[in-house]
Parts: sequence; structure tokens; C-alpha cells
Amino acid sequence: MDPAFIVPFITSIQNVFSTMLQLPVEIGEPAVKVDRQPTFDVSGIIGMSGDVTGTIILSFPRATAERVVQLFAGMSMSADSADFADAIGELVNMVSGNAKALFPTKAVSISCPSVVVGTGHTVAIPSDTPVVCVPCSTDCGNVMIEVALKVNADSARPVVRA
Repeated sequence: MDPAFIVPFITSIQNVFSTMLQLPVEIGEPAVKVDRQPTFDVSGIIGMSGDVTGTIILSFPRATAERVVQLFAGMSMSADSADFADAIGELVNMVSGNAKALFPTKAVSISCPSVVVGTGHTVAIPSDTPVVCVPCSTDCGNVMIEVALKVNADSARPVVRA
């Protein structure tokens, strides 16, 4: 996968978390993911379409997600709460929307977010789409950005590389 599709998500999570949560994010070494299960128990999921298609996942351990949501919402919430899922959805939406604005090609759209909470859940990603994981560390715990994108073969626009 072209690094030009990964860098916007790294920049975006750092911007969103520092601005909205006053939470610095340390970025680890990106790597291609071998298995298809999200890394942690809570996943905020956004689809992308247009010149590139695929899925973006922000994956959190449950305790980390609860701490991040507390910072975001200004109050404690259980992972079982509907408001908790809305908060995680809004975070993945902000990170993806900000990243979309930084994309090398502007002809992309993002879907409404979905949130899955539970140990061992799966997110279906086509087998021909590579997944790059970007480990992130915060004072609240670890977060994983999982970027599964490919250039749309039907796209008439050339992708400009950064």
C-alpha cells in the first residue's frame, strides 16, 4: 500500500487526539497485518469509497476506549452504553474525515461510522485488500489504526503520490 494513504491517518489521529482530548499520541512502526481480526475489543469502523476503497478501523482495548471516551465526553461511560458507541463512532469519523482532507486524491468519500464492542469480533475485509496497522500509544493506553485501502480500478483519475 502506498504510504501516501497511511500518513494522513497518522497526522489526523495526532491532530484530533491532541485537539479534542488534549491527549498526545506516539506513533509506532506501521506493519502489514497478517490476520484479519481487529487488534483490540472495541472497533470504530469507517468505509471509504471513490478513487480508493476500503475500511479504516480504530481499535482500542476496552479500558483504553472507556478512558478516551471519558476525556471526549467529559464523563464516564460504560462500553455497554449507546452513548459510548456514539462517542467511538464520532472519534473514528473525525480521524477519518481529517485524513480524507489530507489525501493525495480528493475524490474519496467516507461512510457513517459503525462500532463493534466485544472480544474476538471480526470485520470483513476483502482478501485482496492489504491491511496496514499503525500502533499508537497514549497516556490512556494503546490504540491501533488499521488501514485497509486499495486504489479503485474503475477510477478515471490518476492517484497523485506524495
